[in-house]
Amino acid sequence: MAAFPRLNILQCLDRKVKGGGRAGVVSALAVLCLGTSSLQAADGAAAGGQPPLYSAHGILPHPVQAPGIVERTQKTDGRQALFTRNGQQVRPSSVVVQPGKEEAEKAARTYIRHIGLHPYSNYPPEEFGVYGENGRELLERVNIPLHEGDPDTGDGPPLPRPEALFNKMHWNEWLRNRGVAFMLDNTNEFAGVITSPTKGLGLKQGASNAGQYSLENDIDWYKLAGIRGFQTHIIGVGRYGIPASRMFGDNVNPSQEIYGGGGNVVFHLIHFYGEETLWGGRLNIAAGRMSTNSDFANSPLYCNFMNNAFCGNPKAVTDTYTRSSYPGTSWGARVRGRPTNSTYIQVGIYFPERGIYGVQENRTGFKFNGATISGVLTPIEIGWEPEFGKQQLPGHYKFGFAPDTSDHYLGVYNPPNRRNGWRTLMTIPNCPTCQGVGDEVPGTGIRRNFNWGLWFLADQMLIKHKTADTPEGGLVAFFDAYWNKADTAMRGKMYAFGLVDTGFWPARPLDTVGVSFSYTGSSRYTRDAQRFQIEHGMAPAQSSAYYASGGAPLLWGSYGEQRWGSTLEATYRIHVMRGVIFAPDFQYFFNPGMQRVLKDAALLGFKSHVQFF
Repeated sequence: MAAFPRLNILQCLDRKVKGGGRAGVVSALAVLCLGTSSLQAADGAAAGGQPPLYSAHGILPHPVQAPGIVERTQKTDGRQALFTRNGQQVRPSSVVVQPGKEEAEKAARTYIRHIGLHPYSNYPPEEFGVYGENGRELLERVNIPLHEGDPDTGDGPPLPRPEALFNKMHWNEWLRNRGVAFMLDNTNEFAGVITSPTKGLGLKQGASNAGQYSLENDIDWYKLAGIRGFQTHIIGVGRYGIPASRMFGDNVNPSQEIYGGGGNVVFHLIHFYGEETLWGGRLNIAAGRMSTNSDFANSPLYCNFMNNAFCGNPKAVTDTYTRSSYPGTSWGARVRGRPTNSTYIQVGIYFPERGIYGVQENRTGFKFNGATISGVLTPIEIGWEPEFGKQQLPGHYKFGFAPDTSDHYLGVYNPPNRRNGWRTLMTIPNCPTCQGVGDEVPGTGIRRNFNWGLWFLADQMLIKHKTADTPEGGLVAFFDAYWNKADTAMRGKMYAFGLVDTGFWPARPLDTVGVSFSYTGSSRYTRDAQRFQIEHGMAPAQSSAYYASGGAPLLWGSYGEQRWGSTLEATYRIHVMRGVIFAPDFQYFFNPGMQRVLKDAALLGFKSHVQFF
């Protein structure tokens, strides 16, 4: 572009972006890629009074055109043509016909795709349908490819902009235009048991409601103060209610994921961190009060569903407090690099704190001291995000490993040995039928100061729908697998798979249908400890007064030996109106709480989400 200096390009791009929507942006990109634009034609005609010619190096200067009239004598394939000037043929390779507007846009898109660049973000001007709940956009940043923007600007990903009920409030738009975004939403989950529970254990049939309101603030400091690539994120919630699955004895995969960890306060602080984006998105660094599982071992697909098996974070991953899960956070830092447009590797260092989910240690989320830090967690995750076929069907494939050095006293069965003679004893509730054994279970509670988790996640779009939804609109299949170190975990493994389809119904392009199945298996150490309790008379007989009072004397609040359990869920998310989602939901529990002594259970309910602004 020797004849069209960079300053003019930037000025042209600025005019096109300000001048009109998507078509203007694409045309401006064509200027950058091909040196062609209808704007140049207008400027050239005004300057010299003659229609300009376009070469492979941009617009030809008017003095070059002045000596004679150029006549078009023959049209060839594509944009090439033969020209003559004063009877002399002009080489086709140096002069081309000005492309039309549609041709320029098509050429720009082809050029960008050819050199392997993609839009930075999957965010359209507004987030619709499946996505857009507060806190979910931040974890989606793992899945977005690089952008083609000028790296000299150093700007980070666009601020989240979910579709909202009140989306044009003057004060909020004024702040957003200056890089400050505020979002307020409510998620509510209701479920009722439609089957009778196991008799004689003090269980019951009923319904319950759980929910959360959330306030999020994101600041783009490049827009606000000229700090390139730097953004900050703050999220706080208030939570209420309990899950219905407790009524029939399941504490492993709660029927309502939104329950727990909120501290029973009006505002519980969750995220409080900053991130820096460098080199056009090749490197991203985040540090502060963060939730480990918002970046690692997660997917924005999960919270199409309501069961806590994998929404909001997979329960097998959160089996230990060291891998903090929303709404629990700890001090930490994460570095994510992209060697290529479709691959990434990220590494984190976090400092787990005991009691992050309990009201005793961190009720409000504002406890910033490190008095309860117990070790170091260093997760690593490698991802491949290809696009297949002519439709460029996106997929996400992730493999991760998370070791930690914290002490674990999880009460699993570990007989004393020479290598670890120091131990604590697990205690259970007072039990009148424990036959003199007392409250202690011999051989339990040995301290472990090393733990790990391992995961593999995969999702692949099978069919793409042309809808008004996000680029993820289509039929997506997913499969997930998680494994935990058996002697420090209650859940030894978990597998899940499902289908999510958005935009399948042209008349309802923002609706989503989903079906999922999960399998959770206990660790052998958990089974050994519970078997020991049963064999030594620590499990009262059914129909006893102890059960009638609602007690569950076995380890992990179980009524029998925990082996495996599964959940089946089907949901339909209805896009009611701008910013409002309502999703009828059906769940079926096989072996609730991984306990074969409990009857299977079925629930009906709904999940709703309202994004206010």
